[in-house]
Amino acid sequence: MKRVLTFLLAVMAAAGTISAKITLPEIIGDNMVLQQDTKVRIWGKASAGKTVTITTSWSREKTKVTADGDGNWLALVQTPAASYTQHSMVISDGEAVKLDNILIGEVWFCGGQSNMEMPLNGFWDCPIEGSNEEIATSGKRSGIRLVKIPKTGTLAPSETVEGKWELSNPQNTRWFSATAWYFARMLNEALDIPVGLVSCNWGGTRVESWLPEEIVRTYPDIDYDSECCKKEQTWWHYSNVTIMYNGMYYPIRNYTVKGFIWYQGESNVGKHDTYPDRFKTLVNLWRENQGSESPVFLVELAPWLYGGDGTSGARFREMQHNLAREISNCGVICTNDLVYPDEDTQIHPRNKKDVGHRLAYLALNRTYGQTGIECQYPEYKSFTIDGDTAEVFFDNAEDGLSPWKGLEGFEVAGEDKVFHKAEARVHTGHKSVLVRSDEVASPVAVRYCFRDFQIGNLVSGRDLPVLPFRTDNWD
Repeated sequence: MKRVLTFLLAVMAAAGTISAKITLPEIIGDNMVLQQDTKVRIWGKASAGKTVTITTSWSREKTKVTADGDGNWLALVQTPAASYTQHSMVISDGEAVKLDNILIGEVWFCGGQSNMEMPLNGFWDCPIEGSNEEIATSGKRSGIRLVKIPKTGTLAPSETVEGKWELSNPQNTRWFSATAWYFARMLNEALDIPVGLVSCNWGGTRVESWLPEEIVRTYPDIDYDSECCKKEQTWWHYSNVTIMYNGMYYPIRNYTVKGFIWYQGESNVGKHDTYPDRFKTLVNLWRENQGSESPVFLVELAPWLYGGDGTSGARFREMQHNLAREISNCGVICTNDLVYPDEDTQIHPRNKKDVGHRLAYLALNRTYGQTGIECQYPEYKSFTIDGDTAEVFFDNAEDGLSPWKGLEGFEVAGEDKVFHKAEARVHTGHKSVLVRSDEVASPVAVRYCFRDFQIGNLVSGRDLPVLPFRTDNWD
């Protein structure tokens, strides 16, 4: 009897394996948005050696792939041009799984820490400006969808993570990333095609949190074994290294996206010497997984009083702009003017609408070829000294600068390297700014908003802010 029972159990197990149903990651599901006009990756598990067939409503062609010895399979499926047509997909290895209400459009990965995570609903004591109206009308924007990858930390790369695509409506949209939402809304309106958002972020995380163990272990300033706890992680482990890569990014690395928007850096302030190489490594990792030189657009470090001499945040922002010049197909938006005076100790500025819009302007200009949309900020080019006055010249200021007077944020210093608040006014004929201070008879250096938190008001003809800068290289 024992032998018969063992035999029957073995037969049943074998039969279960043979008839195992296709399993898919949650991100491959109903309501998803697929990147248009490319070969997107669809993947999952089936019985080992089984042929998996994918049939779509937009094509007569069938895609077939064979599951490997562990049952894993990955297929490349050609997508059409973007539209609001609701499509379906059937995936079968003998037993079929049907996915409905699929849209074809533009898909963007939205990563970083809490300022990217911050939903339209806001955080405790941290509201989003204009959010109630935005949430109330979000049902009209059916072309925008989002999948939120929940905070999931693991000690080793995981093949699965939760996260289902959500439709835009007041019930769902309140929990969408506000920055990502406004980015998508502008793209949706400008391009008139669906936009999908893969929201993968965790407040407080360092750039090292999103890199794999084999890379982080090479960093001499990080003791990996002490900084990565020997247990499964919960939300309060936000400062740990690697676990977000393992638990959140790795499981969705195959999802095909157009590009990446990144809002992170607060937890790396003071590390502007090590951050560039590590962020470049992260970008290379993203692009290697995507198989293309995907666009990457960054948000300047949030203005806030970071401590120290009051310029650590400014130095990090300076590094971000230099970094964007070094990385191909990369840009960074300025946010110096998108805060209010009372937010100097509030790390979560409430104006996320303009942050999202500026990211969209970068994408529309550089990725989608709409060059009539301006995305270049006026930035420091050179300066001259005439007596007690410095004249500062700018690139990207062809249409002039504004306002003509009442400028805020300029400082000058003499040979003593002590900066003093300066008077400044626009020289309209030269498209320059004249800067002086009664405290500095012979200026040798000029700074503009080169502090952790200092709101400037100098803008271009398109109302884009002048980038904070310094003419010196003093430590």
